[in-house]
Amino acid sequence: MPLDKLNPALVHDVQALEQQGRAKSPERIITGYLAPQGARGPRYTLSGSDSEFLRMNSNSYLSLSHHPALLEAADHATKAFGAGPGAVRFIDGTSAPHVALEERIARFTGRPAAKIFNSAYTTVLGLSIALSGPDTFWIGDELNHNCIIRAMRIANVPREQRAIYKHNDVEDLRRQLDAVPSSIGRVIVIFDGIFSMRGDNAPLAEIQQVCAGAHPRIRDGVITVMDDSHGIGAYGASGRGTEEYCNARVDILIGTFGKAFGVNGGFVAGSPELIEAVRQKADTYIYTNPLGAGDAAAALAGVDVADGPEGRDRLANLRARTKQFRDGLDSLGRESIPGPHPVVPLLIRDTSKTQAAVRHLFDNAILAVGLTFPVVPRGDETIRFQINAAHTAGDIDQVLHALASAP
Repeated sequence: MPLDKLNPALVHDVQALEQQGRAKSPERIITGYLAPQGARGPRYTLSGSDSEFLRMNSNSYLSLSHHPALLEAADHATKAFGAGPGAVRFIDGTSAPHVALEERIARFTGRPAAKIFNSAYTTVLGLSIALSGPDTFWIGDELNHNCIIRAMRIANVPREQRAIYKHNDVEDLRRQLDAVPSSIGRVIVIFDGIFSMRGDNAPLAEIQQVCAGAHPRIRDGVITVMDDSHGIGAYGASGRGTEEYCNARVDILIGTFGKAFGVNGGFVAGSPELIEAVRQKADTYIYTNPLGAGDAAAALAGVDVADGPEGRDRLANLRARTKQFRDGLDSLGRESIPGPHPVVPLLIRDTSKTQAAVRHLFDNAILAVGLTFPVVPRGDETIRFQINAAHTAGDIDQVLHALASAP
């Protein structure tokens, strides 16, 4: 049947998003990658433009996507196992690179077991299904990522069995835990490690302390779950993420290979019992094909690089460039949210000024993302910058110079 009746309704839906300020702008198309040269980091070409752009909006914190070891691993595994798995994991879609990656990320995170997914988003969704039961209560940070919010809905968590605590407010978390009904048999406290719009981290040690106090009175305990997708590989002395930075651990750790490790896919790490429950119960694991063997092998190589001397060098430059940029913003009298993470928000606090500043950066061959209402509250309009390990001191100076003349 034709879509002649549906199409006008869909146009109306999109127009409503535009009126609310929620519609996405047209997608820019990257047409080429220019490797670093001398004092200049990598540049990108875009369809419809002759400029060579500096990306300040990439999650690839360690700049590993074009690393020769990752490209070689992907090429070798693809030739050996094919471009795609051809089946879900339960129907002989599991290849040696999948298992090797699970064992490697478990070691990297200091856990006995791990399971990989197509993304961290689907990892969170699948984990929520595996953990939820009729007497499970969920508590989350008010600024949690969309995947956590969506996970509670997919797991059919009733409204009366979920609560929200104020952002990074441990005392409010304590109040929410104290209010959990006595009939509840399991409590899941879930939060981001790094909050991707702000670059601040969860106060992990304090959260664990509060949860430990409530743990004895709950039948299955109070279980902490952290999605550290923006932390793992890029945060802490050796890139172990928010746990390393805070010197504390969660019960269940979620992360991604699609940011610092430079590839694709997500993972959950924890006890062998947890991982087997995920394998048996997580719909987003059971009913969809896994990563291709090439992606898995490249991710394994990415973890190996990150966990070695070269990874330490990249982390050191990432920290140095982040500090350079943050110090530069201070010298320009610009407002940011303090912290050492390479997500650096520039608070503009006005929609039109944010949009004008993003256009000014683009005109200066710099790609950055402006965040305006309703993505962020009115008055919190922001440009989010993301520092990468391949950025040079000259790159950061170029951005600061452009910001100095921004409207």
